[in-house]
Amino acid sequence: MARQLDYPTLKAVFARFRAAEPEPKGELEHLNAYTLLVAVALSAQATDKGVNKATRALFTVADTPEKMLALGEDALVEHIKTIGLFRNKARNVIKLSQRLIDVYGGEVPSSRAALMTLPGVGRKTANVVLNMWFGMPAQAVDTHIFRVGNRSGIAPGRDETAVERAIEDNVPAEFQKHAHHWLILHGRYICLARKPRCGDCPIAEWCLYQEKT
Repeated sequence: MARQLDYPTLKAVFARFRAAEPEPKGELEHLNAYTLLVAVALSAQATDKGVNKATRALFTVADTPEKMLALGEDALVEHIKTIGLFRNKARNVIKLSQRLIDVYGGEVPSSRAALMTLPGVGRKTANVVLNMWFGMPAQAVDTHIFRVGNRSGIAPGRDETAVERAIEDNVPAEFQKHAHHWLILHGRYICLARKPRCGDCPIAEWCLYQEKT
C-alpha cells in the first residue's frame, strides 16, 4: 500500500490545489437539491457529461419529486436511455421520489443516514449531495479519488471506505470542504489512469507515485 504523506506535506499539497482553484465546483448540472440528488444517482457508472446531456431536458419538466412522479417511469426512461443501467436507475428515481414525498415532505434530507434510506442512494451519492448542496465536509470517493489517494500518498486505502477515512483523518480541516472536488478534478484531468500527466501536475514534487511519467 502507498505511504501516507505527512501533515505538513498534505497542507502544502492542498494549499497548492486551493491556489489554483479556490472554489472548485462539481460538474453535474442541477437546479436544486432534488435535481442534484437525481443527477448523482444517475451518474453511477456514467460520465458527468453524459448525465448532463440527458438531464437538461428532463429537469425542465421534472425538477421536484412530485413532477417526477407525474412524468412517470416510462417517460423518464425515454429521457435517460443514453445513460448506462437506465431502466434500473429510472425505477430507483421514481421510488426515491415517492419516498421523499412520503417520509420527508418532498424535501431532500441533510443527513447521510436519511439519504441512504432512499432507493439507489449509497454512501457515495449521499456524500456528494451533503458536500455539494449542504456544504458539509463529506468525502465521496470514486475511482478518480481512489486512484489519486493511493498513487500520491494523500489518502492511501485498500477500498473506498478506507480512502474516505484517510481523507477525513489526515487532510487539514481547512481543506476538508473542497477536498473531494480538488481530488476528483485532479484525477479526471491530470492524474489519468493510463497516462498520468505528471509533467503538468501541480503537486508532483510531493507525490509518492514511483512511475512518474
